[in-house]
Amino acid sequence: MSANDQVNTMKDIDKKSILVIDDDVTIRKLITHHLKLNNYSTYEAKNAEEAFKVLKESHIDLVLSDVTMDEMDGFEFCQKVRSNEKHRFLPFVFVTAKNTLEDKFKAIESGGDDIITKPFDIKELILKVQALLKRSEVYRTYGLKKSIQSTFTERKTRILFVDDDPTITKLFKYNLDNAGFDCNAVNSVDEALKVSKHFHPDIIISDIMMPGTDGYQFRKKLLQDDELKSVPFIFLTAKATDEDILEGYDLGITDYVVKTAGPKLVIAKVSAIIKSLKDERSKAISELHQAASSLGAKVVPDNTPIFNGYKISQWHIPYRGIPGGDFIDYYKVDENNLLIILGDVMGKKWGAWYFAFAYAGYIRSSIRGTLQSTDANSPAEILHRVNNAVYKDSKISEVFVAISVVLINSKTFELKYCGAGDNPLIIKESSSGIIKKISSEGLLLGFSKDSKYSDTILKLNNNDIIIIMTDGITESRNTEGKQFGELKLDEVLKSDKLNTDPMEVLKSEFIEFTNQSFEDDVSLITIQVNN
Repeated sequence: MSANDQVNTMKDIDKKSILVIDDDVTIRKLITHHLKLNNYSTYEAKNAEEAFKVLKESHIDLVLSDVTMDEMDGFEFCQKVRSNEKHRFLPFVFVTAKNTLEDKFKAIESGGDDIITKPFDIKELILKVQALLKRSEVYRTYGLKKSIQSTFTERKTRILFVDDDPTITKLFKYNLDNAGFDCNAVNSVDEALKVSKHFHPDIIISDIMMPGTDGYQFRKKLLQDDELKSVPFIFLTAKATDEDILEGYDLGITDYVVKTAGPKLVIAKVSAIIKSLKDERSKAISELHQAASSLGAKVVPDNTPIFNGYKISQWHIPYRGIPGGDFIDYYKVDENNLLIILGDVMGKKWGAWYFAFAYAGYIRSSIRGTLQSTDANSPAEILHRVNNAVYKDSKISEVFVAISVVLINSKTFELKYCGAGDNPLIIKESSSGIIKKISSEGLLLGFSKDSKYSDTILKLNNNDIIIIMTDGITESRNTEGKQFGELKLDEVLKSDKLNTDPMEVLKSEFIEFTNQSFEDDVSLITIQVNN
């Protein structure tokens, strides 16, 4: 393989694929034309049946779907797509002529990430596509729930061993199992690709020279899979020329072992990789705790503020006790106005703490600057200023944060809200028991210099309940793998018990459901009106 071929191969791997679903061929062709101009690969489908076939046969990075379709509408299609473990985090955007608040709620509840209304601005569509693809890449980089760093400490290390020689596979499986690993040995790449979907290997060891699909082609296929491309990969082969080794390393392999070296050397290599990752994790956690201690740094305050006419409660559990990616801040604008800020840095692991601390600093600085302007009482203006600060900073702009900003007034009992890529703000009205979920249109911070943010203004009444939370709550699962999700959340919100103490009710229901096995930082703020 030449150097140019290698470059072209990696470019093809990096090129994102987008599925466009619309029964209107003109709309489909218009969208695909502009996606191709922006260097995206495109697939088209005129209905849900065709779309399911594309998702099954091709790797798709993002879906753009119409809502109104024959037989199955876009909302139902999205729910079915989300029920597939492989597509649980696949970015999904509705492109529709429907623009009512009810439709937007349905879009979120069915599992959609965003909604664009027809007629749409092409630039806006491309921007949202870029934003969602960036966000999903961050989730994959920092937040894969079956990532190597977390799985090593919970169970035996899983090894997928691939060799077309049954004698070799039996020999290595026997030795790897005896060494304390959980080895699944197969005799072809096709078998390996099937097994990997449910086996979730921590390390893959593969022969190079195999009939049909060889080891190099196998590695290229893995690089196209978002869950498997980061799994440490070792080539095992009888070939050991410099050219063969370099070709392997060009494909991002972790190590290379010659077959004649025997099982003991392979076991030593695997053990070294595991130890290295464990040591890296332990060192990072230790450094974070030391840094937090020496700086006196807190991304979540110890207590909530006392504010006339409101009872404010907070609950924050960092992922596995590591200083986490969520941050909370309160800022008293004046005697009658209090700002409440909840942010979620997209990264569950230890690195997210650095980003959370940096963002908290940016936000606090921006708030101080905003308070000196005539628009001091506007959450949208605050987000606008923070976004400008983030966008201009090259080191921070590649970090992604969802954030909610709420301003409450103790004199008028008016609430102003604006968010950026956050979970909806929830309000339960005391008089009617109606639950409202208010979604923000704002893009994640730093995606665009011209991101637009607008305030939602609400009048609050006595005993109304306001809830702000990060997605660590809705995305956590129980022991059966079922997500807490919107349905369970709605069940708790509708309960009369919520009216007495919303924080304690939500906490107890969530803890009981998950058995305290949280998959992310968990942050929750409840506000009760007591005017």
